[in-house]
Amino acid sequence: MSIHKTAVIHKKAEIGEGVKIGPFSVIGGHVIIGNNTEIDSHVCLDWSGIADNCKISQGAVLGGSPQVLKHKDCPSYLKIGKNNIIREFVTIHRSMKENEATLVGDGNYIMAYAHIAHDCNIGNETIITSYAGLSGHVTVEDRAVIGGAAGIHQFVRIGKLSMVGGMSRVVKDVLPYCLVEGNPAEPRGLNVVGLRRNQAPSDIRDDLKHAFKLLYQSGLNTSQSVEGIKKEIKMGEEITHLIEFIEKSQRGVTK
Repeated sequence: MSIHKTAVIHKKAEIGEGVKIGPFSVIGGHVIIGNNTEIDSHVCLDWSGIADNCKISQGAVLGGSPQVLKHKDCPSYLKIGKNNIIREFVTIHRSMKENEATLVGDGNYIMAYAHIAHDCNIGNETIITSYAGLSGHVTVEDRAVIGGAAGIHQFVRIGKLSMVGGMSRVVKDVLPYCLVEGNPAEPRGLNVVGLRRNQAPSDIRDDLKHAFKLLYQSGLNTSQSVEGIKKEIKMGEEITHLIEFIEKSQRGVTK
């Protein structure tokens, strides 16, 4: 371990092998830090479990109390997976519910000044760009991208391999594989670049294009569009996920 002499570490904190902790960082008593994780200067951690090989930059505050006016202090947690990069002054709050957790998966890149509120569930390999704000109970599925200064309403879901344009206001669920932008956010098309980067075959991209035409260009309502997709398109993994996402939506999807 490499721990700067000015760092303040509670005696109950659990520190793994090869961990580096920079000057003036404060590590609370309810913290577990995995092997080879690096913590820069002026970082504050409490009520957090952080897995191996993460990089946390200066000034980040992780595991702080949820910003809920009626919140009653209780044991709750922030759980962060492995291989995450969390840049300067990011804030991620622990759950507002007793013994539950805000979740961040593996391999995410969370840029400077982004905020992730209580009880969010962030998947794997997402990119959350600078100044983006996620309200409480937001779900972000794997490999989604959220642009800079975007604002995500509470309980909204951001679908797999979707992309939210910078400065967008998102008040309804963003469909998987979709590109949205605006205030409020509206669909702008299929995230073709993201699908190609993730090596989605051309036939899968064609099926998704067909599905999106039914959803957004057919004049049908959402329920009718879903029935059309089921009848006209082969039910592969991506189409199945798209339909299940729509059918489970509580806030409705962007239209």
